[in-house]
Amino acid sequence: MSLKIRLTRGGAKKRPYYRIVVADSRSPRDGRFIEKVGTYDPMKPKDDATRVTLDIEKIKSWLAKGAQPTDRVLRFLDVAGLLKRPARSNPQKAVPGKKAQERADAKAAAAAAPAGEGEAA
Repeated sequence: MSLKIRLTRGGAKKRPYYRIVVADSRSPRDGRFIEKVGTYDPMKPKDDATRVTLDIEKIKSWLAKGAQPTDRVLRFLDVAGLLKRPARSNPQKAVPGKKAQERADAKAAAAAAPAGEGEAA
């Protein structure tokens, strides 16, 4: 059984509230879970101490049993000092897509063509 430490959504429409739980990776997001190990309230300001609450001892024991945190939970654990989140680097993210590059090339060619005709006259 593959265990995940992940978020389950609660709260009203457009007012999210998340519980941090340990669950089987095959169970649905808001479905059955094994144990609640914390909460996350994104509606609170980022500097609020109660925005993320973690039960450190429970999380340590589940990590020792092989539970894998999701990326968002890993961010919380990194801030708490439990695990280190590796830095990610995607140099291709800033490169425009193929269609955008084609449009930019066409625009540059169109701008160069009338300028060349005006000099010849």
